[in-house]
Formats: sequence, C-alpha cells, structure tokens
Amino acid sequence: MIEKNARYYLKKILLFVITFITTTLAGSEWITSKFIFYSPDYSWSDFVAGMEYSIPFLFILTVHEFGHFFTAKYHKVEVTLPNYIPMWLGFISSVSFGTFGALIRIVGPIRSRKQFFDIGIAGPIAGFIAALGVLFYGFTNLPEPEYIFEIHPEYEQYGLDYANHVYDDEEIVSLSLGNNLLFSWFEKYVADPDRLPNHKEIIHYPYLFAGFLALFFTALNLIPIGQLDGGHVIYGLFGAKNHFYIAFGLYMIFTFMAGLGLITAGIPISSMLLYSVSYIGFLFMSFRGLGFDKSTTWMIAVGMFAAQYLTTYLFPSITGFSGYLLFVFLLGRFIGVKHPIAPDDRSLSTGRKVLGWLCLIIFIICFSFEPLILD
Repeated sequence: MIEKNARYYLKKILLFVITFITTTLAGSEWITSKFIFYSPDYSWSDFVAGMEYSIPFLFILTVHEFGHFFTAKYHKVEVTLPNYIPMWLGFISSVSFGTFGALIRIVGPIRSRKQFFDIGIAGPIAGFIAALGVLFYGFTNLPEPEYIFEIHPEYEQYGLDYANHVYDDEEIVSLSLGNNLLFSWFEKYVADPDRLPNHKEIIHYPYLFAGFLALFFTALNLIPIGQLDGGHVIYGLFGAKNHFYIAFGLYMIFTFMAGLGLITAGIPISSMLLYSVSYIGFLFMSFRGLGFDKSTTWMIAVGMFAAQYLTTYLFPSITGFSGYLLFVFLLGRFIGVKHPIAPDDRSLSTGRKVLGWLCLIIFIICFSFEPLILD
C-alpha cells in the first residue's frame, strides 16, 4: 500500500510543474530558434510561444499515463500517480524534447494475463486517440506559408522557393523529421497542400511536432519486447513462451537496424580495432539482460557487429538511426526482454485479442525507422 501523504502529492505536482517548464523551454527553442541563454533578444513572449508545444505534448503524455492508471484502479491493482521526468538540454544542445516522458509504478501484484494486457494496452490507445486529435487540429489549422519567414527571416529573400536555395548550403546543418505511415496519411489527405511545410521546418510547427513526437513515443512503448506496453500485448496474445521468441527476435532486429546508423565500412583501418572493440563491448553489456551465459552473449555481440558491418559494406546506402542504441541498452540491460508469467495465465477473450492486433497495427503506422535526420 502506498502512503499518500502531502509529501507524496507535492512531489508529483512539483515534477509536473518542472516538466511543464522544461517542455515549454524546449518548445520555445523549436518554434522560435531562440535559446534562453544564448539569444540576447529572448523574451517572455518567446517562452509563452513554447506552450503551443508543451501543452499538447504533455496533454497526450498525461492521457497515456492516466489510461494505465485508471485501468489499474479498475482491476484493483495498486499503482502510483504518474512521475513526470523533466529533461531540458538547451544549455548544451539544440535537440531537446523537454522531458524523458512519464511513468507510473505498479505496486500491487498483477494476478492475471488479462490484467497485464488491459493495463498495458490502455495507455497507448488513450494516448494515440489524443495524438490523433492534436494532429488533426495541427494539419487543419496550418498557418500561411509565409509564417516560416517569421522564424527564418533570411529565407524571405528567396520567397516561397527558399527550399531550393537554403538547403543546398553545405555549411548549414539542418534537422528534419523522418516519417511514418500515419503522419504521411495526414499530410496527403488532411492538410492543405499549399500550406504544408517542408519536413526540415516541421520543428517550427508546434502541434505537428508535438503530434509527431507523440506517435514516435507511442511506437516505442508498443515495441513488443519485455514489459513495455507492446510486450504486455504480445504476452496477452501469445503467452509467455511465445512472447520470448517474438521479443528476442524483434530485439535482435531492432538492434541490427539501430547499429546500421553507427557502423560504416569506411572506418580507417587505424581506428577500426578500437572502434569495433568498443562497440562490441557495448553490445555485450546490452545483451547481458537476455539471460545467456557470458560466452554465448559474446558470440551474439560479435555476430551482430559482423552482420552490421557486412551489410554496410555490401549496401553502403542502407542506414539506420543510431539514436535507438540508447533504447537497445535500456531494454537489454534494465527493462529486460522476458515477461513474467501471471498466476492466472488463461487465454484472452476474442474482443481483447482484436484490441491486441489493433495495437500492433498502431505500432506499425506510428513507427519511424529514422525519426530525426541530421543533414
């Protein structure tokens, strides 16, 4: 039983307030391209502008977490209120989302496969519906194309043909969003094509950016591995034994794809040894949570490196997203790939199985192979 005194609630509220401030700071940086410590003309109005990002983003995040919370309460499983995790890197980096997300902690025992499934699936579905609302609003209320000149006045000299001029400058480093099936659908069928922004500029459109990130984090939560929300779904649908086979296979595929963003066959021979040893060591540390003995874990790590290196050698144009390697480490080392077996391991009803397959479809249409592209 959780002791819910004034200190407990104060901690939750304080974390939310700090996260609101950090996400608003991050939003103001994305929207205005101004940084509070480095832009002399940064003002209160710039900070307030960031709320167009922080409010919808935290709204989606909150709906997701309370989907878990209320479902756990429905099943009489003791659970904490959400802990929001602030994360702002504006003082050292231009890439900051303002938060690492939020999480609830399940305190009471989960007694059945159905409870694991219901609690796991409720958050992604609730957050996904909220994200659809934010994206629909963002795509149906796009500003005039000239809006981008408020952020980048240097573009105005080229007019609306700026993309054919400013992106060709090799000295300019730009960050653009990747894509996923759902976001592409909104662009094609919902947005006004005359107002649709270039993908290199979507970071300045707060509702679109918040919605895209929400889809990205929804997909991460729904990866069918371990005790992630997607792992609960796979356990509910297929049981613990089949869950491990599916989760292990997907974890290997996920690691393989992530490493393609880091491994390259063009590494100079002089640094290849140190580079390969360091990376294989990282893979070994990540794979330690898989439950194999050390020699088997080393073999898997070396085999993964060899497969990634051979792929980049034979197909140099194939790339991955190395940012996923952090998630690979967290999954393998801390979250784990296996799923516990509930005392009541009976199969799910047909209705729940349909919802489970629906969640897997949501994962597919929300997942981005390369969510952020640095050019």
